[in-house]
Amino acid sequence: MSAWELTALGLLVALMPCGVLCARAPTMDRLVALQLATTVTTLLLLVLARVYQRDIYFDVALVLAALAFPGGLVFVRLLERRA
Repeated sequence: MSAWELTALGLLVALMPCGVLCARAPTMDRLVALQLATTVTTLLLLVLARVYQRDIYFDVALVLAALAFPGGLVFVRLLERRA
């Protein structure tokens, strides 16, 4: 197992607390956990692209990074309507 694969495994483990917070935390904490999860997922995709030498993972990571911020804004807007 290479260092890149260990890094990918570590990032995958780092997603677990984000999932727990998204399921059980108050609403605004869920938003923070969601934004952190998208950042960690983007990094995970970049590491996997390096491990498996697949360029498509770079493209998916780029799209995820570009859509993470607007997605968070839409989520906040929906929360404002509900409150």
